[in-house]
Amino acid sequence: MAQINNKKEDFSPYVKKFWKLFFYCFGGVILFFLFASWGLFGSMPSFDELENPNSNVATEIISSDGVTIGKFYLENRTPVKYAELPDHLVKALVATEDERFYEHSGIDSKGTLRAVLSLGRSGGASTLTQQLAKNLFHGEGSKFLPFRIIQKAKEWIIATKLERQYTKQEIIAHYLNTVDFVNTAVGIRSASKVYFGKEPKDLTVDEAAVFVGMLKAPSTYNPKKNPEKSRQRRNVVLHQMEKNGFITKEKKEYFQRQPIILKFTPESHIEGSATYFREYLRDFMKKWVKENPKKDGDGEYDIYRDGLKIYTTIDSRMQQYAEEAASEHLANLQEEFNKRQKDNPNAPFVGITPEETKLIMERSMKNSERWRIMKEKGFEESKILKSFEVPTKMQIFTWKGEKDTLLTPRDSILYYKHFLQAGMMAMEPQTGHVRAWVGGINYKHFQYDHVAQGARQVGSTFKPFLYATAIEQLKMSPCDSIVDSPFTMPKGRYGIDADWTPKNSTGNYRGLVNLKSALANSINTVSAKLIDKVGPEAVVDMTKKLGVTSKIPVQPSIALGAVDITVEEMVAAFSTFANQGVYMKPQVIVKIVDKNGVVLYEPAPESRDVMSKDIAYTMIKLMEGVTEYGTGSRLRWGSAPESARVTGVPYNLRNPIAGKTGTSQNNSDGWFIGMVPNLAAGVWVGNEDRSAHFEQTNMGQGATMALPIWGIFMKKCYEDPSLNVSQKPFEKPENFSIKVDCWTPKKAVVDSTAVEGDTQTEEFDF
Repeated sequence: MAQINNKKEDFSPYVKKFWKLFFYCFGGVILFFLFASWGLFGSMPSFDELENPNSNVATEIISSDGVTIGKFYLENRTPVKYAELPDHLVKALVATEDERFYEHSGIDSKGTLRAVLSLGRSGGASTLTQQLAKNLFHGEGSKFLPFRIIQKAKEWIIATKLERQYTKQEIIAHYLNTVDFVNTAVGIRSASKVYFGKEPKDLTVDEAAVFVGMLKAPSTYNPKKNPEKSRQRRNVVLHQMEKNGFITKEKKEYFQRQPIILKFTPESHIEGSATYFREYLRDFMKKWVKENPKKDGDGEYDIYRDGLKIYTTIDSRMQQYAEEAASEHLANLQEEFNKRQKDNPNAPFVGITPEETKLIMERSMKNSERWRIMKEKGFEESKILKSFEVPTKMQIFTWKGEKDTLLTPRDSILYYKHFLQAGMMAMEPQTGHVRAWVGGINYKHFQYDHVAQGARQVGSTFKPFLYATAIEQLKMSPCDSIVDSPFTMPKGRYGIDADWTPKNSTGNYRGLVNLKSALANSINTVSAKLIDKVGPEAVVDMTKKLGVTSKIPVQPSIALGAVDITVEEMVAAFSTFANQGVYMKPQVIVKIVDKNGVVLYEPAPESRDVMSKDIAYTMIKLMEGVTEYGTGSRLRWGSAPESARVTGVPYNLRNPIAGKTGTSQNNSDGWFIGMVPNLAAGVWVGNEDRSAHFEQTNMGQGATMALPIWGIFMKKCYEDPSLNVSQKPFEKPENFSIKVDCWTPKKAVVDSTAVEGDTQTEEFDF
């Protein structure tokens, strides 16, 4: 009979092995995370780095009215604080990317378990905090599984540390500041500006949903590149918002029906507002960082990474009006210039031989980027020259927008030689604050700055410096008379090597005229007689006191403007008259602060007394004659003649304006500088090469080329009451006794294209 074995089986060895294996595995995991946190698998961020994460933050250029007009960046990133984010953007983010964001401490255990059990098929488990850790410290990471596991562990550790050191609101703000939304937009503020042209706080619900939708794959769901995919993904985000109770079903359906309307304005160094000024500022900053190292001894500031804020004197509204004025006028004037060049076999050059043209073209080719690159690669000069004759696909500038075409590089150089260029600057005489800076017509295609870099012949705009010297030294008044008659300065006087006989443009002479009328009509013989009395050295001294640093020859011919000076220096010099004889050095920076708001630089105004208030006011009254009945009188016209398209009239500016036109020899340079009590602005117009110009003075004079830009700019400024540009008379000094109210000639009806004359033969400057 069989016996039944009631002895129970002993499972204790298996239990012990299980617990042993469990503790080994658990301990291994603990050690793995400890080793990761200690940096054995690669460096981990320190406490300081977590407090101040290293990220490329763009330097902002901020206008006097608080508008960001440009940035210097490697990544176009400008951080925002949580308070600057709209509530619906935050809700869309949480609803779509991390529904339990406010419940976990950096790691979502439910989501992680779900992802592990489904082997990732049910979606990832990265929380917003983990995504922030990834963005800040290691990016997308490796695709190799063992390395990816290590990176994930580090990501968890960093996420838990971030949760301890930041509030939930700060984590959301940090996260949105680090996301790359492509198209030069890094961070939510840059993205809002680039895609919708607004600040984050102004985003609508559906616009916010577009950005949250891009987080899954910024390129794939880019509304510019893939509008339909972006719309579909946006609607998923809106569904998530409804699911989480952040919006109603009705609102969800309403926003899902809306089209995505972009105001796509990518921010780049070569486009946007004040491009020439921004490049001038970049050069300044390159020098500034070398002279102002960081206080902690940690090297130089990096204008592309350190998130500086440069507060400038530029007014974004005036800058816009100045750029619009230059574009509006020059588009018309260029059309006229091209029309008049059609029958010129050597266009756009006038009065030079084919050999001289060849030299100009060769010089331009040798200064080109194509030449530099090919030369560095070791190509022979003959092969480089030959490459300029090979038709090439290129995008060229036109006043109607960029155009794709096929041109030889040589022909493209000649094409660009046709374009009239401009330089314009406006500043407040009392402060020296520069309010507008237009260095050219298009920075992308023409990168030479005609405000600070381009010294050009100033023509008759130099004459006020001569008149100021005469009034100061000879105690003359605007109403004193002088004879307009033929004049010859003999050889040897003031060192000249031949007799000098300047003429008026018409060859006629007016006889007895007062100084105000002589300056108003830019009479050359009067200027020659004045410099004969005071001497060229005294005029040069006066010009230097007025802030002009350009080299000025000590010769009598400077009386007619045979001098090269920049727009910047000319505007500052003229501003001295409007500022009661006190010169203010142009100032473009108010202060520079670091990313924490600490002021690093705050320049002090530079000024000096140049002349008495009485002489400065006398000069203002003299130059008012220019716009009352002289060479700038078309500013007051209220009707439009046939030439209005080119001349810009009517302006109908009736308030007191002091100014001066100028035209250089052969019509290569046209100038106008005008002032009202609280604003001075100067304009130069001409071609890049002085051999390219209008043949007729009625078109190439300052009153036709430059004055219209000034007139259009001032009309726009006056139409904007927020700018408070003065229309009042200039302030008369107390106890002023110089006679300035002279007899005014009867105003003649003049043709809109009446001739001014050049620096050697000018009389009328209409």
